[in-house]
Amino acid sequence: MTVTVRALCPEVRSDFEAFVRVRDAALPFVMYTPDSLAYDVAQMHPDAHYRPLLAERDGEVIGTAQVGLVHDSPEPGQGYVNVYVHPEHVRHGAGTLLVRTAEEYLAGLGATKLFAWALDEPGNRAFAERRGYRASRSAHFFRLDLVNGTLPPLRTPPPGVELRTGADFADDPRPLFELDSATLADEPSDVDYEFTDYEAWLKETWRQPLMSPELTTVAVVDGRPAAFSLARTDGGTRYGTAMTGTARAHRGRGLAKLAKNDSLHRARAAGFREAFTGNDTGNGPMIAINKWFGYEICATEVRYVRELG
Repeated sequence: MTVTVRALCPEVRSDFEAFVRVRDAALPFVMYTPDSLAYDVAQMHPDAHYRPLLAERDGEVIGTAQVGLVHDSPEPGQGYVNVYVHPEHVRHGAGTLLVRTAEEYLAGLGATKLFAWALDEPGNRAFAERRGYRASRSAHFFRLDLVNGTLPPLRTPPPGVELRTGADFADDPRPLFELDSATLADEPSDVDYEFTDYEAWLKETWRQPLMSPELTTVAVVDGRPAAFSLARTDGGTRYGTAMTGTARAHRGRGLAKLAKNDSLHRARAAGFREAFTGNDTGNGPMIAINKWFGYEICATEVRYVRELG
């Protein structure tokens, strides 16, 4: 039984459905929907050369890869390849063929350094290392049971602080972009990003189908966003936090906790059953906040790097 790899076809709805089915089985801590994936394919910056790949065995999609260039970094030649195979179809060669196809594609675009995430399991580590990838940083996935868990009680904002929803910024979300850009700059990463393109942020973050302005909470001080918790939902029962952060001038006041707690309470009241988020293992302050809320680590991923040539 032969495994083949091809690019996802943007005109074929079943390709998006198959991609999401495999990802949900292999990585249930990250939200995807066919509509959100289709949006990403259509709206991704052209310089990213974004190309989702599908591995098929006897006509069934059993593996996926997200492949592209890190176009928003000042360092040229960086690419990424994130491969996930359905747990019931491992060891059939899908992962190997996906990686090989992705590497050839990225090398043809001039990539000289590749980044890849892999779940922290012995088989995955060995797979990456056999192909010349070396382990770099790591990150945790967190899950919170919104039905049976106990959230911290809501508290009244301190004087001078007002809580608003992301929907309140629908007419002009630029202040949220500026806060997102400032807080992302402080996130631990092995890639330097130039997060300065407002139009790209509108397309890739604000207008992304998973984004929920209604459940996003913003702590406002003197009329300006000082902290926020950007919310996403899958349109079903899962809620996720895309980013939680505080402007440097307002740190140490508990504003990130205040915003995230408000968003979580409203998500639970809206009927969402699970909350997911993720943190670099070096981001101690945010990990402490998530554990304070009752999140538990459900998996860990390792970032791998390979130099081409």
